[in-house]
Amino acid sequence: MRTRTSIAALIALPVNAVLFGFGAIAVLSIPALAEHAKYLLPAVILAGFAATAPIAWMLAPRLRARQHRSDLPRNA
Repeated sequence: MRTRTSIAALIALPVNAVLFGFGAIAVLSIPALAEHAKYLLPAVILAGFAATAPIAWMLAPRLRARQHRSDLPRNA
């Protein structure tokens, strides 16, 4: 198993939790959406599952990099 795949698998659950939290807060805090929460919350769950893998895959190399920000001086 490649390192990127391992890191992506490790961060998939926290990424999914954050995506669900954002979606649930958005649905439940907006009164117009809260009326339809029984339909929208399952949609938030499915959208979170669908978005988790690509987001975790994109974040994995950044977590592996020793120095990601290009604005830092090289000798620091």
